[in-house]
Amino acid sequence: MQPTHAAAGPAPLALVFGASGYIGTNLVPRLRAHGFRVRAAARNPDPLEARDWPGVERIAADALDPSSLPAALAGVDVAFYLVHSMAAGRDFGRLDVEAAGHFARAAEAAGIRRIVYLGGLIPPDARSEHLLSRRASGDALRRGAVPVTEIRAGIIVGPGSAAWEVIRDLVYHLPLMLTPRWVRCRSSPIALDDLLEDLVGVARLPAAAGRIFDVGGPDYISYQSMMREFAALVGKRPWIVPVPVLTPEMSAYWLALVTAVPAPIARALIGGLRHDLPADDAPLRALLPRRLRGFRDAAQAALDAEREHTVAARWTEGAFAFRGRRPDHAFYAKRASGEAVSTASPAALWSVLLTMGGANAYFYGKALWRIREGADWLLGGPGLVRGRRHPTDLRIGDTIDWWTVMGVEPGRRLTLHFGLKAPGSGALEYEIEPAGGGAQRIRVTAYWHPRGFWGLLYWHAFAPAHAWLFAGMTREIARRAEALAREPT
Repeated sequence: MQPTHAAAGPAPLALVFGASGYIGTNLVPRLRAHGFRVRAAARNPDPLEARDWPGVERIAADALDPSSLPAALAGVDVAFYLVHSMAAGRDFGRLDVEAAGHFARAAEAAGIRRIVYLGGLIPPDARSEHLLSRRASGDALRRGAVPVTEIRAGIIVGPGSAAWEVIRDLVYHLPLMLTPRWVRCRSSPIALDDLLEDLVGVARLPAAAGRIFDVGGPDYISYQSMMREFAALVGKRPWIVPVPVLTPEMSAYWLALVTAVPAPIARALIGGLRHDLPADDAPLRALLPRRLRGFRDAAQAALDAEREHTVAARWTEGAFAFRGRRPDHAFYAKRASGEAVSTASPAALWSVLLTMGGANAYFYGKALWRIREGADWLLGGPGLVRGRRHPTDLRIGDTIDWWTVMGVEPGRRLTLHFGLKAPGSGALEYEIEPAGGGAQRIRVTAYWHPRGFWGLLYWHAFAPAHAWLFAGMTREIARRAEALAREPT
């Protein structure tokens, strides 16, 4: 569908509330392409700053903090509500309803024209807290005075969708799958691109106000069939054997062995997959008629979209460049970090950072680094390759020993891509930020995109070392920067 643009007069202002999630991340540029002005809101604004979104206003707002909502909603014409709390754990249902209530009242006070809410398909016999909380959130939004258009979707086929990422991880990494019975439940998967067009489309239609619409693709197939279709697409031939003994709770532990999808999200997903989820999208298609992608076309489009977006100046969840440009590396990253507070200036901390590598190693735990490098060399990797273009200057594309510089923001952030042999891809990101009282915080975070079971095992095996290493590394950077500041000029 070709983008449409507003007629004469100022373009409508759309608020994407929950813009750091996978739907919001894709919806923001789609709205811009359709002529909307866009304000992107998230609880943590850092992921928003990492996105290449020219002309998009970014703001921090949390639906569980009502005081943060008026600024986010000021002047807004239509708000896309994409918030859920599945990652919060077992209390996510209550939090979802509470957040939606706060948002409905704030939207009414702000006088916005419409709320577009992305919910989930609800079977008549639904028992899943995930599905019930989606319905209850929609009800809470509708209790306000602002008209709500609710789009109910099942499985979304696109990078970052939990259901899609589970399919991808299982197919790539398990040649034999002993699967629970829920893999035979059927649904109508919809391509991410088609869902985005529906969300934008209903926002423009007065006839869609106050209504609930199902959305789904043209195929009504089982999760097992989706895995087989995707396997054929990527040249895999897994054996899929459903067994009756795997309960939903056991399934969540089983998934944790091969997929990096966060455990609370995986548990909520499995709860929803126990039901058949047909989508009756005839009412919506009467308003927005068009041809939709089937599952296989949607899967191919998802793979193609990742390959087309390979440039990233800093780590963001799912960025293809930081996954080694390999679709079999998990979209979701494991992470570990350490930090220290320093009285040194950002310039002093930055000057220390610029000296890493070579004989200086990585500030702390030199023997541990050398052991890891030696092991890599024995496996045929670049572990013993050391050196850099310049001793104190770094540019994007430079190598520091076996790291590659992916992003440089002087005095603020340095992003490196991991280059040793390992079952996955990783990045190391250093950040300098104010800590209050004139002090600065230096933080280092490792991100790891595992490749199946062995990638997850590799990460967990090194977890104790990471905790010790990163805490010591940041303390040593702070110490060196403070010593540098004391030197006579």
